[in-house]
Amino acid sequence: MNDAVIKKLRPAMNSQFDLADLRAFVSVADLSSFRAAAEAIHLSQPALSRRIEKLERALGVRLFDRTTRAVMLTAIGRDFVRKARALLDELEESLISIRGVGATRRDEVAIACVPSAVYYFLPRVISRYQGTYPKIRIRILDEGANEALAAVVRGEADFGISSIGTQEPDIEFHTLRRERFVVACHRDHTLAKRRNVKWSDLRDYDLMMIDKASGNRLLLDHALAEVSERPQWSYEAQNSYTLLGLVEAELGVAVVPELAMPHSAHPTLVSVPLSDPVVTRTLGLIRRRRRPLSPVARHLYELLEEEARLNRKRNANPVGAKVRAR
Repeated sequence: MNDAVIKKLRPAMNSQFDLADLRAFVSVADLSSFRAAAEAIHLSQPALSRRIEKLERALGVRLFDRTTRAVMLTAIGRDFVRKARALLDELEESLISIRGVGATRRDEVAIACVPSAVYYFLPRVISRYQGTYPKIRIRILDEGANEALAAVVRGEADFGISSIGTQEPDIEFHTLRRERFVVACHRDHTLAKRRNVKWSDLRDYDLMMIDKASGNRLLLDHALAEVSERPQWSYEAQNSYTLLGLVEAELGVAVVPELAMPHSAHPTLVSVPLSDPVVTRTLGLIRRRRRPLSPVARHLYELLEEEARLNRKRNANPVGAKVRAR
């Protein structure tokens, strides 16, 4: 937020309303509910209503349109909420800068992330993030898709990166990347020289799959439900990286998401596209609806969105294109 906006708001705040009124206003705007906002900031509904009325009187405008069923920002309210949120964020960021950690917020951001996405998304983003928040601790819960979703739902993580969550009514899913499943094999394996492998081709080899509790396995089972020549697995593991270790030991071939493969030339591992059918998964940022992120968590969330856009530009192989053997 720029200094001009702060200068406009500060005189009115000195005599007519205060930061608590702004926090009450932003909470109602974020949650679209006086009842939910009152619970979130530990006020009674009458006390919250008085704060909003005080703010509207001070500004001389109506900030919300209220009906018996809904609370909606007016056009002026939508413009003002951006300024109010920016003012509160700037105040908190100043406190974090001065004190080392936020005095009014926790000093930790927790992310639940499927392991195959950790390397692809997080290192560059965390490096940038710590340039702004050098003393904020980042806790990464590297779990499977189901566990990552559960951690976000339970509030154990501020937000997450997962391949499931689009059907959850209390979860907001923002797409980061779509990727296909590939067959991973040893560089000396017969399939390593192929440009493409059909699912039916895998019947002739020892096949390794992720176990049935995994979100990836559920997706694969659903996609292959109508395939008549579906291959049978010989080995099963809970983690794609475990499967890749078994592939390196030349125990068979494995089906894994493209992101699970090494991201640079590997001495032994090769990935080949799978087809008939082509199976893809969508990775996305997941967060709880109607639960605003703290400023420090929101900044990391927005950096991940930006990094995903940059990765899409850098990625020379869109979904459905050939994946070069590595």
